[in-house]
Amino acid sequence: MKDKNLRLIIFILSALAAIAPFSIDMYLPAFPAMAQELNTDIAQVALSLTSFFVGISVGQLLYGPLLDRIGRKKPLIFGLMLYTIAGIGCAFASNVRWLIALRLLQALGGCGGMVAVRAIVRDIFPIQDIARIISTIMLVMGIAPIIAPTVGGVVGTTLGWRAIFHVLTVFGGVLIVAVIIALPESKQPDPSISLRPAKILSEYVSVLKQPQFLAYALCGGLGSAGMFAYISGSPFVYIKLFGISEAHYGWLFGLNAFGLIFGSQLNRVVLRRFSSQQAITVISSLQASIGVLLIVSSTLGHFQMIATLILISGYLFLQGFLYPNTTALALIPFEKNAGAASAMMGFLQMVCSSLASALVSYLHNGTALPMTGVMAGCAGLGLLCLFTILRKREAVLT
Repeated sequence: MKDKNLRLIIFILSALAAIAPFSIDMYLPAFPAMAQELNTDIAQVALSLTSFFVGISVGQLLYGPLLDRIGRKKPLIFGLMLYTIAGIGCAFASNVRWLIALRLLQALGGCGGMVAVRAIVRDIFPIQDIARIISTIMLVMGIAPIIAPTVGGVVGTTLGWRAIFHVLTVFGGVLIVAVIIALPESKQPDPSISLRPAKILSEYVSVLKQPQFLAYALCGGLGSAGMFAYISGSPFVYIKLFGISEAHYGWLFGLNAFGLIFGSQLNRVVLRRFSSQQAITVISSLQASIGVLLIVSSTLGHFQMIATLILISGYLFLQGFLYPNTTALALIPFEKNAGAASAMMGFLQMVCSSLASALVSYLHNGTALPMTGVMAGCAGLGLLCLFTILRKREAVLT
């Protein structure tokens, strides 16, 4: 395949991976305006975000078997069509209940792209290049959360909040055209893959029983959960506790996101000299160590803010290394059923992230400790899962 075609494929895959961050972050600044026009409160509007997360989590499990049975493109195109149609519905929603339901449908459509991206990368690229390609895709995934709130704020302010969903609808439509015209089918239909519920469940159980998958999927998923704990807790910690203005909070959030991007791009350089396994061992250990220091930083008085900001930047920088390498290693054992493995990996990641976010809120006590403690716990558990499961596998093999 020519380099030009590969670049185009990677660009399309990156855009597909950016569906979730764009769909989540673009409309957040419009919550007050949406609540006012829909005659409700912000808490009710926020339920549309909850329904979106539910759709992403559950929907990925639905796409896995479809992607393995009938190929990658048809389920992907169907999902993008559902995403686009639901986006139109969101733009014309007459009340918050319709908005919540349509956001669920939008997530069920959009999450097909998330599953397909990992499966297609596993199909097309040599095993030794998977982590490097995912690092490239993360460049777009990392930029999306930075620019999406700004774009959403500008569109919402000038054209109204409904225009945000029009923009997302156009985005979905462009992706449909790009997938149909420029994205090759990376896997032919496989009639041996059953779509019966019992068989699907059995397939997912077999994926979970694969030690290499479980170790790296949990390690990566718990790393992402630590990042979600930061996203959930940082507004209170930065603005209320540290007294940082909302404008400066936006800059700090953006800088941390750039740290995540920088880590993912530096990973491509590191992989020229070290394997993904070697990188993950070091990165997981460092992230867990930073987690411990984050707990300590919560007790440092006047130095708490500076220490916490520096340590969080380091934590997210390391996450940029962790995600592409854990994804690559988790998918390596699967060729025939990479779609199911990708779906289960995404499901575990979303479940871990949702639980971490909820735990930060549940443990809220007016200090930074709930956020830093959950981040530390996620990193520590990820490291524990990595070594415990892989050691058991080695013991069985010997």
